[in-house]
Amino acid sequence: MRLLWRAFVVLLPWPLKRRLLRLLYHYELHPSSHIGLAWVFPQKLVMRGHSRIGHLTVCKGLELLELGESATIGRLNWITAYPLDGSAHFAHRGTRAPELALAASAAITNRHIIDCTDRISIGAYATIAGYRSQLLTHSIDLAECRQDAKPITVGRYVFVGTACTLLGGTAIPEYSVIAANSLLHTVYDEPYRLYAGVPAKAVAQLDPHLNYFSRAQGYVT
Repeated sequence: MRLLWRAFVVLLPWPLKRRLLRLLYHYELHPSSHIGLAWVFPQKLVMRGHSRIGHLTVCKGLELLELGESATIGRLNWITAYPLDGSAHFAHRGTRAPELALAASAAITNRHIIDCTDRISIGAYATIAGYRSQLLTHSIDLAECRQDAKPITVGRYVFVGTACTLLGGTAIPEYSVIAANSLLHTVYDEPYRLYAGVPAKAVAQLDPHLNYFSRAQGYVT
């Protein structure tokens, strides 16, 4: 019955759906926020002014999904997490937080796979661009023979190109560009760099005056 009810809610016009989500799930939804025909049912949802989630995106298993002012998640994204259900999986990760947080004007475009078994933070004005990128916070620890999870952090004004893979433990400094098809797996600490390769490394220094790094709106026209 719960699945049928949620399917019914998904198909409702947004003004009615917003009222029901606020009333029944206690979600915090600004009047100017918007969710399309999307399956978005985290434990807690916070959407600031003018934030948006596109059609056919799925979000399930998360404790928290938070979109800052004018932050956007596009169409056909698959956003999931292993929930905090008391099982043996990830029991050694006592501070694990199945969360996705987008700061003001951050953007995830279309057709990405986002695994939020541990927290993923996307900084202000950062863009997960193109298609088919994967942000994967959990994997198997071969040495310990158990599931493990680590957070991913993407700094302010970062641009992640198409078809990139970010593994748990990745941290990208602000004002960075990630080349298409790159693999990131560690903490990177030099801003104003182009990172590329498998695994990614800094391959070029970037001009700090690039307009992308100083824009005042999230959407690039």
